[in-house]
Amino acid sequence: MVPKRLINEKAKESLNELFRRTKTKADYQRVQCIWLRAVFGMSSDQVGLAVGFSPSTVKKLWPQYFSEKQEVLIGQGHGGRRRANLSLEAEEKLVGDFFDKSKRGQVLVVNEVKAAYEGAVGHRVPKSTVYRMLARHGWRKIAPRPRHPKADPQKLASFKKNSQK
Repeated sequence: MVPKRLINEKAKESLNELFRRTKTKADYQRVQCIWLRAVFGMSSDQVGLAVGFSPSTVKKLWPQYFSEKQEVLIGQGHGGRRRANLSLEAEEKLVGDFFDKSKRGQVLVVNEVKAAYEGAVGHRVPKSTVYRMLARHGWRKIAPRPRHPKADPQKLASFKKNSQK
């Protein structure tokens, strides 16, 4: 059995500071895993039971803490764009020309944007991908409404009958 690595008092104080800096439950649980094992000498099974992690997760977290220090405990999320076809900068460059045209009063045609996107990516993509990209960069589809919400159909009909032609 491998002997447990010990944490000095300065590191324990930094763990207490990390408790105050955590913003998410997952960050708090990771700090708690190290703290429980460092302060109370609990086993991986006990720490996992107390925190809600599996013992294998606790066993992986402990050596990561010794190699990477506090970076492994705070801000480790699963978010992000893992399946992105283009980087955000490349997308911004792609839609920039189309946005400039729309600011000059021309209509933004999604099929043209889709063709340019497919050319940049090198394969076909669904139209929803293009719409999500446009929304990500602040574009929204603005269409005129068919009639005014306060329009009265009876007044409109009488106007049509009594208007001078």
